[in-house]
Amino acid sequence: MEVELKAGDLVTRYSYNGDIIFRITSVDGRNVELAGEELRLAADAPIEDLQKVDESERISHEKNLHEKEERVYRLFRQEARLMKERNEHETSEGYKEDTSYFEMRGRVLHLDGDAYYLSKCTALYERLGIPVYGVHIPEKEMPEQISSLIEMVRPDILVITGHDAYISSRGAENDIKSYKHSKVFGRTVREARKMVPQLDQLIIFAGACQSYFEWLIKAGSNFASAPERVNIHALDPVYIAAKISLTPFMDRISALHLIRHTLTGQDGLGGLETRGVLRRGSPWKDEARTLSGEKKK
Repeated sequence: MEVELKAGDLVTRYSYNGDIIFRITSVDGRNVELAGEELRLAADAPIEDLQKVDESERISHEKNLHEKEERVYRLFRQEARLMKERNEHETSEGYKEDTSYFEMRGRVLHLDGDAYYLSKCTALYERLGIPVYGVHIPEKEMPEQISSLIEMVRPDILVITGHDAYISSRGAENDIKSYKHSKVFGRTVREARKMVPQLDQLIIFAGACQSYFEWLIKAGSNFASAPERVNIHALDPVYIAAKISLTPFMDRISALHLIRHTLTGQDGLGGLETRGVLRRGSPWKDEARTLSGEKKK
């Protein structure tokens, strides 16, 4: 008896030996649109190629995923604490008395083609103490909406992501027609650069799984995916944006250092040497709070 499949179900593909768990986004007759449950990968498949993930497998998958995300989160927080201690020392250096100060962390505008991923990303930004304005927009609509969003939000960091895929049957890796959404990601970056041309005044991450890395960098991104056309984790853009947000504007970040604490690594992420955007000011009243929402030291 054939198992009925519907939007929201978790499935694997027989043709790929069940290597990736997907979430069904839509069913059109015998054809099903898929989105990676953990990876920012878009795909489609005939319904005969799909196997529904049973409850025990789903629970095991969610447990493993949570453990992986928590491990990376702890590493990120550890580095953030070390960076904060160094910055506090530099801020108070030369003063005998305690120095009060406040922080202005970089504000993130996060555009996501997947509402489910956007919710996960927004929760992580908040957990990391990063100010964020998240917007769910289908990838193809991003180029038309980005200018008004930048004008409204005035972000320091822009994340343009969702789902993508390199489709080899369409052509070679250096052919933009071979990618599901890389072209619209690139167009969105170009529209953003019309608003803010300088690389250090608006830090841009663009891309998803298997995206055309070189195309996105040439379009004006500081960071992008995926140099080796591999899949990237749904939360990788958050860690990149958060690291930039928490790095002082006088410091530069190398791409290799920045991606060290991502879940994917340098095969899936890369970019340009870039300035941080965090700024500190003083003095600050004891009873007040920092502009980023944390109490002062």
